[in-house]
Amino acid sequence: MKLLYTIGLLIVSNVFMTFAWYGHLKLQDMKVITSHTPLLVVILMSWSLAFAEYCCQVPANRIGFAGNGGPLSLIQLKVIQEVITLLVFMGFSILFFRTESIGWNHCVSFVLLVLAVFFAFYR
Repeated sequence: MKLLYTIGLLIVSNVFMTFAWYGHLKLQDMKVITSHTPLLVVILMSWSLAFAEYCCQVPANRIGFAGNGGPLSLIQLKVIQEVITLLVFMGFSILFFRTESIGWNHCVSFVLLVLAVFFAFYR
């Protein structure tokens, strides 16, 4: 059950992180903010999302880490987090930035990352 909580929290945290890092670009595209919006305002908007991201990321790592009774080593946690980050980013870019296209090289990259997860758990 701790593994499911960890993965769920990592997914939620990565959704917040992706919006914090790239959401302002979409807001600018939608004319919610402009290129003249002060950078400090954009940074503060992103920080507010990053705070929500940390509120999920830190518990995910604490719950999932073997040193705290969880099922994952530190390396396994990091590898899973990176794959989740890329999967969330792919979904974000497909849903919100329709001008981005996914090529065969991107698909190969993701297959290699999934293999990285496999090897991180391989004994």
